Amino acid sequence: MAKQLDVRIDRGSPVPLYHQLAEQLSRAIATGALQPGDPFENEIALAERLGLSRPTVRRAIHELVSQGLLLRRRGLGTTVANRQIHRRAELTSLFDDLKREGSSIPSTTVLSHEVVHDERAAVALGLPPETPLLSVVRLRKAGDLPLAVMHNWLPPTYSDITREELEKDGLYALLRERGVRPVVAHQSIGARTPTPAERKHLALRASEPVLTMTRSAFDALGNAVEYGDHCYRAQDYTIEVMIDER
Repeated sequence: MAKQLDVRIDRGSPVPLYHQLAEQLSRAIATGALQPGDPFENEIALAERLGLSRPTVRRAIHELVSQGLLLRRRGLGTTVANRQIHRRAELTSLFDDLKREGSSIPSTTVLSHEVVHDERAAVALGLPPETPLLSVVRLRKAGDLPLAVMHNWLPPTYSDITREELEKDGLYALLRERGVRPVVAHQSIGARTPTPAERKHLALRASEPVLTMTRSAFDALGNAVEYGDHCYRAQDYTIEVMIDER
């Protein structure tokens, strides 16, 4: 029998109802309240129990399927997916992902932290080109293994984030502490040859490629949150996208 989770929906919040539901269901999986292989509550029953429309519940479930957290199988219903060590294409940070997996202790070295004018980043965030942005470059490790060089640009609202905070916690965790939660993003994934600096920081040979991800993230009201341009050791890293055929 599917477990009924205690879900609280705030209809006065600007965060969409489907996203509130998806967040709480995702947290239940992350914390172990729902285990791999567990049957998932029926869409109709969940909608009736929470007083939500079926399209709202269906969209929330689709979000979790697309993140690889739920698995839909014809004739067998929806179940919690098995855990895999990978980075899902979703709005989380690498720091959060490493903590969630629990296999290695994440650490961060801030390589640069300064206010800059960067037209490309400003345009990606829908801001005027002359907007001053907080530019942060970090080296992220899992244990002793370097995993990623991450360059992020933040709008002036978040320029109070310090170097010391970034070396202790993930960027998205710091944003959440400030009441900010990215819910919409445009994300691109690719691969390329690393720069000399990236080869040095990631301990790569010249022939080894890096996996890249750029992302412009916005909150539920459409306000700019961050623009990121990250590169990862391709041999130690996977970004997985699940396609759900409806």
